[in-house]
Amino acid sequence: MNEYSCNSSRMSSIRLFILDTFARNGEMHGHRVRLQAEREHLHLWTDVSVGSLYQAIKRLLAEGLLEEVRTEKEGNLPERQVYGITGEGRLRLKELQSESLRHIWMKPDPFDLALTRLDPEKLDELDTVIASRLDELASMLSDTEALNANAIDGGYLTVSEALAVSHSAHRLRAEIAWLQEVLDAVPEIVTDERTRLPDTL
Repeated sequence: MNEYSCNSSRMSSIRLFILDTFARNGEMHGHRVRLQAEREHLHLWTDVSVGSLYQAIKRLLAEGLLEEVRTEKEGNLPERQVYGITGEGRLRLKELQSESLRHIWMKPDPFDLALTRLDPEKLDELDTVIASRLDELASMLSDTEALNANAIDGGYLTVSEALAVSHSAHRLRAEIAWLQEVLDAVPEIVTDERTRLPDTL
């Protein structure tokens, strides 16, 4: 049975990426992990922040999932700490791989609550606000599709990576379709809200 959560998946995603990178590629320093994230264009299709990788590596080190192996010095560059995945880290990686496929991550949108707690004095602005939100989402979809097309056409993605990259565009299309329903219902929403206003307003 799938599990449902409204919590952020970011922590699990970054841990999964780092542990898998070490398991696949062996010992390396943090900069190589960052380069790997950039090569895979993680910012296009995951919630992993490249800038958070170093801090996440330190957390995994403190938890015993990674270990310090040695230091390396290349040319005039500063010494870099090389890390490796531990046996416990490999076990945790397998757990994350299974959990991430089975667990359904759904993050509530504050818009939903705001839609049910409208400002009585700004009901006439609701259609404009929602139309503006739709325009912004359409722009996001256009940008996402362009970035995804470049990544997919580049030929460096696996079949599963190409599908993962397209996921964000599918989500945006679904959000746009739902928000259009909300926009179409604005007259009904406003009428309903006004019938509920106390006489003092």
